Amino acid sequence: MKKFLAFLTALTLLAGFAADVVFGTASAARAAPMTPVAPRSPADVTPPYHVVRPRETIKKIADFYGIKPAQLRAWNGIEKPNQPSVDAVLHLAKPPVPLTGWRSWIERVTPAQVGWDPAKGCPVLPANLRKVWVTYIDFYGVGHSGSIVVNKAIAARVQRIFLALYRMRFRIQGMAPMSINAPYITDMGTVTAAYNCRLVAGTSTVSQHAYGLGIDVNPVQNPMIRGSNIDPTQGPGFAMRTAYRRGMMHWGGATRAFTTNGLYWGGHWHSLKDYMHFSTTNK
Repeated sequence: MKKFLAFLTALTLLAGFAADVVFGTASAARAAPMTPVAPRSPADVTPPYHVVRPRETIKKIADFYGIKPAQLRAWNGIEKPNQPSVDAVLHLAKPPVPLTGWRSWIERVTPAQVGWDPAKGCPVLPANLRKVWVTYIDFYGVGHSGSIVVNKAIAARVQRIFLALYRMRFRIQGMAPMSINAPYITDMGTVTAAYNCRLVAGTSTVSQHAYGLGIDVNPVQNPMIRGSNIDPTQGPGFAMRTAYRRGMMHWGGATRAFTTNGLYWGGHWHSLKDYMHFSTTNK
């Protein structure tokens, strides 16, 4: 009998030890250091969404997904009687991080900040450029402070444009500083930007970007199409403009933020289609 009791005691101790190894005890969990967990991609935590198409209303979208219109409005900050804009991206569930509101300010720039080199013959001095900071909504529904460098003559207009995009709930893949706003993106060809002292690709003509009068929005989702050539190289998947996907711009949709503020859209050109491009000169 004593041998049997000793055997049971040994089994009990072994079982307790095994439980601690497999599951961990509360005291062990408190004492043991936490193993670092790799951060998840924003795509892993973004709530489901819907890209608004022409003639869609809050009620129509809510009915389609089986949710209440009041919920859809609350999740996206759309008050009655306002309706969503074409090209808007709406949350279909409560967002993990609510938008905190729009802010903007304007700063002067230094030659180093814009990579200005007098040897390049850039047509605008840095003193005539401005860095415009705006709040934008990224592809995952999170608000950021992003900047864009433009000619000082249109700086206030650019503020109005990005306020309109924010109110439309239009999404922008990334704006500078990318190391803060979107460190998971390494391709700077995806960035929404303006000033760049360069020529028009494949020509000897000075680009409107060199004057700070051209703006490119979501280049991948709104590529430049010239014959069979599509730029950037990731753009072919967005060549069919009848689709409605995050970051795409359509006439009557997000393009209105620019056209109502006096900029022309490259998507209306005939010799080529530059869906990302807006300028004050229609060039």
